[in-house]
Amino acid sequence: MNTIAATLFGPEDLRVVEGTLSALKPNMVRIRFGAGGICGSDMHYFRHARTGDFVVTSPLILGHEVAGEVAQIGPEVTGLAVGDRVAVNPSRWCGTCAYCHEGRANLCENIYFMGSASKTPHMQGGFASYFDATPAQCVKVPADFPFQAAALAEPLAVCLHAVRRAGHVKGHSAIIFGSGPIGLLTLLALKHAGAESVAMVDLAAAPLKFALELGADQVFDLSEDEEKLAKHAVATPFDIGFEISGTAAGLASAIRTVRRGGTIVQVGNLPGGAIPVPANAVMAKELDLKGTFRFGEEFYEAVELIVSGEVDVLRLVTGEYPLSAAPEAFSVALDRSRSVKVVLTA
Repeated sequence: MNTIAATLFGPEDLRVVEGTLSALKPNMVRIRFGAGGICGSDMHYFRHARTGDFVVTSPLILGHEVAGEVAQIGPEVTGLAVGDRVAVNPSRWCGTCAYCHEGRANLCENIYFMGSASKTPHMQGGFASYFDATPAQCVKVPADFPFQAAALAEPLAVCLHAVRRAGHVKGHSAIIFGSGPIGLLTLLALKHAGAESVAMVDLAAAPLKFALELGADQVFDLSEDEEKLAKHAVATPFDIGFEISGTAAGLASAIRTVRRGGTIVQVGNLPGGAIPVPANAVMAKELDLKGTFRFGEEFYEAVELIVSGEVDVLRLVTGEYPLSAAPEAFSVALDRSRSVKVVLTA
């Protein structure tokens, strides 16, 4: 079976290339691409051929926010049928390591993640007209459900997991550093969890305006007035901070603006190697600094919230491009003045 795939060969060298799929394994499912969201990590790979400590060393098909239609099933597969629409969980957990047994499958010692250079050889992603998945990765959605919405279950799952890592958020104030798609979905996840107020911080006006439209209670544009946030933090520090910008400056700001005894959740993928952090403030303010990595069972919760309409992820979509125009779509996605969330379609 022939396929086309958005494949990264090096920094800013993304090509849509033709290929041939091998025979489907008996325990696998072949998915016809329906839609896929371009993620921040996809853009890091596109720009630098790496994200954080994960470095691309061989051609990599990008894409892990994907949904599609079951085109073929192996003879050992049950519970799925050709024609089923599915949101695809990009994680393949082993199910047997200590972390999987602890219920923390996102930390699985043997995990493979679609479109990621975390392992060598890399696990190829879903920005392809056809790709294979395990039955466990496939979560069925209604027959008429938009692929674009189903594809965004993955980033929403990331945000649901981050909010869960923060602990009790109901009735608390939160501040989010970084108002890209993950920041905006974290805003929606916090509102769904009952946060009393959510503030957003960024260096660009356009995404902050969008955050207000989505329900942010307050925004801080650091490109115009850094002192405004500093003064607010002194007068009314926040209970919980989410660092999503992936910058050392964002983490430092979170440490400064969260109250004594508060919680900070590190969501963004910081640059590889050592970074400067005001660690003494973590000690002196007795902050809980927590990491959050991908997601576990939250993927299924994300699908339920999207299908039920409780969380409207399509509000974030500002552009759609066919898979064949992936390089152009990536260029648009990188321009924050023109886009929030760009989605590829079949």
